[in-house]
Amino acid sequence: MGTADRIEQLRKLKEEALHAGSTRAVARQHEAGKLTARERIDLLLDKGSFQEIDMMVRHQARGFGIEEKRPPGDAVVTGYGTIDGRTVFVFAEDFTVFGGSLGRAVADKICKIMDMAMNVGAPVIGLKDSGGARIQEGVAALDGYGRIFERNVRASGVIPQISVIMGPCAGGAVYSPAITDFVFQVEGTSHMFITGPDVIKAVTGEEVTFEELGGAMTHATRSGVTHFVTHDGAEAMEAVRYLLSFLPQNNMELPPYFAPTDSPDRVEDELDRIIPDSSTQPYDMVRLVELVVDDGEFFQVHEHWAQNIVVGFARLDGHSVGIVANQPSVLAGTLDIAASEKAARFVRFCDAFNIPLVTFVDVPGFLPGVGQEHGGIIRHGAKLLYAFCEATVPRLTVITRKAYGGAYLVMNARGIRADLVYAWPSAEIAVMGAQGAVNVIFRREIAAADDPEAKRRELIEQYEAEFNNPYKAAELGLVDEVIEPRETRVKLIRALRAFRTKRETLAPRKHGNIPL
Repeated sequence: MGTADRIEQLRKLKEEALHAGSTRAVARQHEAGKLTARERIDLLLDKGSFQEIDMMVRHQARGFGIEEKRPPGDAVVTGYGTIDGRTVFVFAEDFTVFGGSLGRAVADKICKIMDMAMNVGAPVIGLKDSGGARIQEGVAALDGYGRIFERNVRASGVIPQISVIMGPCAGGAVYSPAITDFVFQVEGTSHMFITGPDVIKAVTGEEVTFEELGGAMTHATRSGVTHFVTHDGAEAMEAVRYLLSFLPQNNMELPPYFAPTDSPDRVEDELDRIIPDSSTQPYDMVRLVELVVDDGEFFQVHEHWAQNIVVGFARLDGHSVGIVANQPSVLAGTLDIAASEKAARFVRFCDAFNIPLVTFVDVPGFLPGVGQEHGGIIRHGAKLLYAFCEATVPRLTVITRKAYGGAYLVMNARGIRADLVYAWPSAEIAVMGAQGAVNVIFRREIAAADDPEAKRRELIEQYEAEFNNPYKAAELGLVDEVIEPRETRVKLIRALRAFRTKRETLAPRKHGNIPL
């Protein structure tokens, strides 16, 4: 065979790999409202940047007739390319080939791409659309998942890992996305669950649809497994690109810098009016954050879950920051089990990848209730405390209103080594609110008064005047500066400039023991 013949053979093999899924399978994919693996990659990566790897790999399985169909590339497309000029590695499960099922060859390809990503120090993105383990390959398929999980754990905190669920993801396969840093789900076409509706009905008698059990909004609002929900595959790819614009390539680098169009010296008069006169009246913390950050752009993470706390990415003077903020308009901004977990995981991600943390505090305490106590609010609340204490990135805090009790400490207080703590004049920093404090401290005086209610109101006013302000904390050095709200952006930017070179080393240890 001459050179020309060999080149022609190569072209035919590549063409076969490019069309491994039958025309009918591709049509069914489109009819279901889904893109193919290669269409997804084309939307995700910079145009023309994708370099495919292992296009010629074929499975080696025997039995059950599987040996009669051995498409090149098998059921996953792997390779690398760029997003906004930065290298990323990607694998896209191909539902048009064997239903995207995972056998040894598929696992080998995915593991190879993950190893390359770790060696290079670049993000890895998994586009998930698979029927699960390939039954014909038995335990070899299960072993493949195990090898992928092990790499997910080794890569954790080293390179960003992103999972995009665009079709089914069931059984043991769900644990890979669960270990990764961020999970996207597409509405209507993606489902995640350990056991499907049929098994659940057979075992427990419960009847549930695929969407109710493992749909995008189910996991985004109830389980907290999913961080981002998109309407379709194209929107998902664009959202992944946007997320990566805030993230470094790996844990040894800083996040990308974008020259700001928003002035670092901008003061925002609206912030002076955002806190209501009544301390029991809510306001929107998201709006407050948008007024502070560059161009009002705030990319929320876990937007639909545990909405009493807000987390997400933004920029200040062109630099990425992670925002953690209580949301007074939901459960009065109290911390509960879900909010503690949500914030703790986000804080740990930012710390792992050198993203400074900015915390906005308006927290009246932990959510009271038997359900919360029995559910382990002590243990779960300690996760957020642990995460902040462990973080070595620059940590700035702005107390906007309430900062009561243990919740004040958990939200990045001076006592747990926040680098700088600012307070607005509206800040109330105390063990508890005035009414509760007065009822405890002056119980006897109130009971003995001729008019107990008038006495209580008088004592509450006195307590508020003396303690429900930031000045006592400032006297003790627990607040570094009391600032006008309109100055918040300027103060934060100048602080981040000063603390950008912060270096802090924790005591040598294998790892801590966070109260999981």
